[in-house]
Amino acid sequence: QVQLVESGGGLVQAGGSLRLSCAASGGTFIAYSMAWFRQAPGKEREIVAGISWAGGRTYYRDSVKGRFTISRDNTKNTVSLQMNSLKPEDTAVYYCAADRASTIATSLRQYDYWGQGTQVTVSS
Repeated sequence: QVQLVESGGGLVQAGGSLRLSCAASGGTFIAYSMAWFRQAPGKEREIVAGISWAGGRTYYRDSVKGRFTISRDNTKNTVSLQMNSLKPEDTAVYYCAADRASTIATSLRQYDYWGQGTQVTVSS
């Protein structure tokens, strides 16, 4: 059983930056591809970025390419999401998720474990 705990959310003005972190415990971290999802009020949960278990491959949804960077530290069992040039449309609850697979899945149904979420609010 893997436990995921997110941190780093908050309120920021448009154009600002935030860094989200997710700490994993209870499993073999390197065996999991990791991803960040987000869910805005009234909308479906969507993938934001993903990273393969060794960190060699990444995925970003089009709307965050060039602004967000996902990374992982397999020695510390953490995955991070650096978010720059934030926009009001980035406002959502952000979730960390783990998939016991070597590839990056974009469907939330593929993910085995989820964190509790952290709120990101971008004001205009």
